[in-house]
Amino acid sequence: MADELTWMPAWRIRELIGSREVSCVEVTEHFLARIEKFDPTLHAFAEVDPEGALAQAARADRAVSAGDSLGPLHGIPTSVKSHIRVEGLHHTQFGASTVSPFDDISVERLRGAGAVVVGTNTMMGAGSTAGGDPDNPGVFRPFNWDVEALNPWDTTRVPGWSSSGGAAAAVARLVPFTIGSDGGGSTRLPAAYSGIVGLHTTRGLVPHVDYEKPTMMLTASYGPLARDVRDVAIVTRAIGGPDGRDYVCIQDDTPDCVAPLDRGVEGMRLAWTDDYGFASRYAGAESDRVIALVRDAAYGLSSLGAGVEATDETWEDRGEHGTVRWTVEPSAYEAMVGTNLTPLQAVDPDLYREQAESRARNWEKFRRLFREHDVIMSATSQLVAKKIPEWDAAWTTDGPSYPGGSFAPAYCSHTMMFNWLGFPAVSVPCGFVDGLPVGLQIAAWPGREDVVLRVAGAFQEAFPRPERPPVS
Repeated sequence: MADELTWMPAWRIRELIGSREVSCVEVTEHFLARIEKFDPTLHAFAEVDPEGALAQAARADRAVSAGDSLGPLHGIPTSVKSHIRVEGLHHTQFGASTVSPFDDISVERLRGAGAVVVGTNTMMGAGSTAGGDPDNPGVFRPFNWDVEALNPWDTTRVPGWSSSGGAAAAVARLVPFTIGSDGGGSTRLPAAYSGIVGLHTTRGLVPHVDYEKPTMMLTASYGPLARDVRDVAIVTRAIGGPDGRDYVCIQDDTPDCVAPLDRGVEGMRLAWTDDYGFASRYAGAESDRVIALVRDAAYGLSSLGAGVEATDETWEDRGEHGTVRWTVEPSAYEAMVGTNLTPLQAVDPDLYREQAESRARNWEKFRRLFREHDVIMSATSQLVAKKIPEWDAAWTTDGPSYPGGSFAPAYCSHTMMFNWLGFPAVSVPCGFVDGLPVGLQIAAWPGREDVVLRVAGAFQEAFPRPERPPVS
């Protein structure tokens, strides 16, 4: 049973818990043992709370014994990115780490669905290596590989930027699923580099609140990382939906993203793009092979009855134009207290106008495309996971040599568009190049997680990638 639990999807473990074939404590002990065994190598966890996790699991078992109504994640161990608030655990933000006195809304909802929160995951570049160089925008200080997460497929390589620990933990099954965040691809790109499913949710689908360091997320999202599309859908349904504490979250419920998973893609209209009309300028040596493999995988959906056709539309490169984000740092927030100012009033008006108009042009192009197609597909990344010295150099000494003066636009070339516009997009594993995972990205109109996950689910069922990384 132990090996079965390791690789069993979360929804199936939940069924075993509900039928009393396995206890919540047994499941939690199993995954805590995996963390203890593999995390010293992978550095996927910033903090683990075994005592608290076992106490949660014991309460979950009492609910089973009492015949209580059980949530969809009842007894399933999970973890969240370390900048997401978990009461009693350390919270990392703006280079500081403090113990949080409250849960983020997403964590509240995980608990409400019955999940057992075992700890927090490391974030690439957010530990002792944190931050950019103020004298050289876009150039980062070297990483500290004693604390940064490593790729379970090859520990000489990275698992992606930002939601790195969560991706490593999910693919190596240190827990059945994790929660990451995505500000430019930071859930999808680690998912692609690590060989799992990662979802960037519609802007505001997953509400957020931080009473100590207020932020409003206009271009970032929270979303699940897991090996199984159905797990991702169940978690998304559990943590998504309106909340009055979040000023900018969605106001209405969106379509159920679990129910359509078994409908297949017959009759659906799917668009494909190699590079959105601009991303080839950021190509690496492996990019032609990556895109060819992912293109073949995407067109494989035609064998399931979908119509797949290429689009020659050209969108605008966010690496050239940048992206206005709304993140209220403490100093800026303090300066606004007692005034009528909002964070956007601190943005240069000319820059904001240029970006707003550019966003409108690209939004309109997608609106036209989605009148004729259900989704648009591409490679999630045209690159594969770099070795550690190459990754360090890309973000530091070699950064100015990349188009745009930083590695960031190259890394995010296929993903940033959907943060900018707030559209949902999922990465699903579709094969390997040079022995390293690559991902198929599927994006749709806002609020249509049901559509992107329906396509991803059909793809995963027809073309499964059951491979397990060496460190697992």
